[in-house]
Amino acid sequence: MSKPSTTLIHHPYTPPANFAAPQPGIYKASTVFFADVAAMRARDWKTKAGYTYGLHGTPTTFTLEERLATLEGGTECLLVPSGLAAISLVSFAFLKSGDEVLIPDNAYGPNKALATGELANFGITHRLYDAMNPADLAAKLSDRTRLVWLEAAGSVTMEFPDLPALVKACRARGVVTALDNTWGAGLAFAPFDFNGSGQGVDISVHALTKYPSGGGDVLMGSVVTRDERLHRALKLTHMRTGFGVGVGDVETLLRSLPSIGLRYAAHDRSARELARWLAGREEIAQVLHPALEGSPGHANWRALCGGTDLAAGLFSVVFDESFSTEQVDRFCDSLNLFRLGYSWGGPVSLVVPYDIGLMRDASVARWPHKGTLVRFSVGLEDVEDLRSDLQQALARM
Repeated sequence: MSKPSTTLIHHPYTPPANFAAPQPGIYKASTVFFADVAAMRARDWKTKAGYTYGLHGTPTTFTLEERLATLEGGTECLLVPSGLAAISLVSFAFLKSGDEVLIPDNAYGPNKALATGELANFGITHRLYDAMNPADLAAKLSDRTRLVWLEAAGSVTMEFPDLPALVKACRARGVVTALDNTWGAGLAFAPFDFNGSGQGVDISVHALTKYPSGGGDVLMGSVVTRDERLHRALKLTHMRTGFGVGVGDVETLLRSLPSIGLRYAAHDRSARELARWLAGREEIAQVLHPALEGSPGHANWRALCGGTDLAAGLFSVVFDESFSTEQVDRFCDSLNLFRLGYSWGGPVSLVVPYDIGLMRDASVARWPHKGTLVRFSVGLEDVEDLRSDLQQALARM
């Protein structure tokens, strides 16, 4: 008879199969057992036909990957530790020394920082293109261009590009397109099938930290594609870079994912109501919200997202240039419900002031305003309470 310590580790009991419940089972594992050597040698980590090691997937991570692929209209999905890790995975998989990547001038800042840092150190060059001018992108595509990043809506300044036209220019040159689809979340539009046309991007990356999580408490990202060849390249890079995610975080995502549609719509309704209200305030020079007429790219948003009429819970405002940076900072500091903090998609509303002049890229050259920009992420609080909070903070300027 084995000693108690050994019996506890090698206990023979196995619970009965066919247990079903609203939430899937949670499997926490690095080591995975094999029945015999033949099974170990036959197992292929590159497919979902079986399990080899926790880093390559468990029933829990496979379940989340499949649900996210369905959400975005793809067929293959990989999980990574953050949205920026998703961007890094794509760049590392398809770029090598001597290649070039094109990035929209209004893109997520860390994507551009990756290009000026690690990618430049690897001998990979990058150029910024005018996200609102497909002709500018087409003119900048070269024989060295291997990857083009897209983003809708643009980070911070919220311009909505003509995605179909940008993708068409890239397809004409055989260049891979990757979309940061965190704003759209797989709900506002179909990234792989624009308006049922059968045309779309090659790859969609998503910061699951935002709307899929919905709690402001999880860091995770995903990379989704329909192309098996591209997925294989991504999968190999995923293995070599050792990207893994905590199963506890996967459990949280699986629990919150079913409510993403309801939450996204609620964020959207409140954001539009507050954006329209702020558009009527004399302190505000312009409201930047893709669903509002007059915002840059509104027609593009209408053409692509008109079927869903969804536009997330994010918008920016430009204060009248008569207000100093110090006054705008005072406004932000005076807010009680809108908390100062980065990210978005959680239950708590957030606010961040930006100095557009410090962004120092092509979008500054065409930026028409001199006033300070402030970005709002609208949470799930009562919209009238949020409006009152904005009103009292404006009064304190």
